[in-house]
Amino acid sequence: MFTVYILYSEKINQFYTGYTNNLTRRLSEHNRRKGKFTDRGIPWIVVHTENFSTKKEAENRETQIKNKKSRSYIENIIRSSDTRAFRL
Repeated sequence: MFTVYILYSEKINQFYTGYTNNLTRRLSEHNRRKGKFTDRGIPWIVVHTENFSTKKEAENRETQIKNKKSRSYIENIIRSSDTRAFRL
C-alpha cells in the first residue's frame, strides 16, 4: 500500500505533498534536519492522507495535487477529508 500525504507547517504556513509506503518513517524523516526544503518547516504534521494499492496510482495522485499549484485546492482536499492532524 502507498500513501499520498499532505503535511502542514505552522512555522512557515506551508503545505508539502508527497507519497510513501511508510508514513511514520517518512514523517520522521521530514522532521529531522538534513539540509533540505522541509528543514525550515519543522515540525510538520500530517493533515491529509489517501491510500492507494500501487505506487503508480500514488505517484499520479501526488502529481495531480502538485500540478494544481493551488493552496485553495489543497485546503479544499483537507476540508473534505476526515484525516486528523498528527505529529510523530
